Amino acid sequence: MNFDSHTSDVLTYAVRLINDVTPGERHGRRFTRPVDLVAAVREVVPYARATGHPSESEAAELAGWATRLRRVVELVDAGEVDGACFELNAIMRATGAMPMLARHDGEPWHLHFHSADAEWAVGCAASMATALAIVLGNPAVDRLGICNAAGCDRIYVDISRNGTRRFCSTACQNRVKAAAFRARRTATAD
Repeated sequence: MNFDSHTSDVLTYAVRLINDVTPGERHGRRFTRPVDLVAAVREVVPYARATGHPSESEAAELAGWATRLRRVVELVDAGEVDGACFELNAIMRATGAMPMLARHDGEPWHLHFHSADAEWAVGCAASMATALAIVLGNPAVDRLGICNAAGCDRIYVDISRNGTRRFCSTACQNRVKAAAFRARRTATAD
């Protein structure tokens, strides 16, 4: 499922940011916030590389927004879509999210989800929140969730055609498949 290239890109950045800066579990191991938050944000948010952003305070602010966005996905995963929508609306209000056509860096006109004068972290958060809102606002909401692998609470958004992805990564999917294989093998050996 592809929304449009810009929205899909922003959605991908949101998922990566949430997974890379919010604490929890990853691939069966405890995961903490990166020590170098600025580098982690630059790695995930491509438009942060060219402009000299983020500063340490901007990276910390964006990580705070990522924590709030994670909560939205947790609510969706728990089947509480109404609660997720209320929370996401609150985030979009707080960031001043608004559609605006923009053209910059030699690109054609495209839709931004924040005002032109938004602070860097707030503008990023507004864009990411709106990209998540596009998912929540259509039948594809079931394509957003928490990894089904034990010991992993990273999020995923399934943009495949068949809509069967339920893991944050191939590594988690392979861990689950290997464990199921071992369990079947043990069951037949008994």
